[in-house]
Amino acid sequence: MSLPTPMEPRDPKEMRASHEDRDRVADALRVAAGDGRLTMGDGRLTMEELEERLEAAFAARTYADLAPLLGDLPGYGSGALATLNQALAVPPVQPKDVVHVKRVGGSVRYEGVWIVPKRLDLDMRGGSVLLDFTRATVAGTTTEVNVRMRGGSLRIIVPPGYAVDANEVSMLGGSVRDRSAKNAPPDMPIGHQIVVAGEIAGGSVDIRPPRRPGRLRRMIGRSTR
Repeated sequence: MSLPTPMEPRDPKEMRASHEDRDRVADALRVAAGDGRLTMGDGRLTMEELEERLEAAFAARTYADLAPLLGDLPGYGSGALATLNQALAVPPVQPKDVVHVKRVGGSVRYEGVWIVPKRLDLDMRGGSVLLDFTRATVAGTTTEVNVRMRGGSLRIIVPPGYAVDANEVSMLGGSVRDRSAKNAPPDMPIGHQIVVAGEIAGGSVDIRPPRRPGRLRRMIGRSTR
């Protein structure tokens, strides 16, 4: 009777990446783009480059797929795998369980680099809300947004790999428009879901992907760097 053949040590780069691994790399990319630490040649990371890397991060299957996405980030060490390991070793962000926001005749804007709570309660009277998740840091796989609005609008911007479920919103004289998956690949895996519920009277919900900078805007941005 022969003994089982010992397994050869696996290359760490071939190990399967988890949802948490993908989320942590995506957070590192958003932070790098937000505070300007990522440089590409003579220019900074553009919104298009960030979107491309986020798409690749959420579609990654192994560490080898994730490592190149962080390989040129200053301050993360040398070597793609070392960069990945350092990014994954960062303590996870601890978001608030619930954040309550109440406004009368004003607006609420969450954009840029911000930490998303597990649940966001919005009570608005005659105002508007912007929730931009492009460079936001999320924890877990789901964010709950409970909204109560009168005569206002809710705009949600989500990067690739995010999905928004607004089926539980009761609309009274308003509309829901979801354009978030307009240019997304059909096989794009979903890494985070935003569940919207509540009631909106005389308002609207607009869900869309980040706006891509036009050619003229990109040229102007390049000339001012």
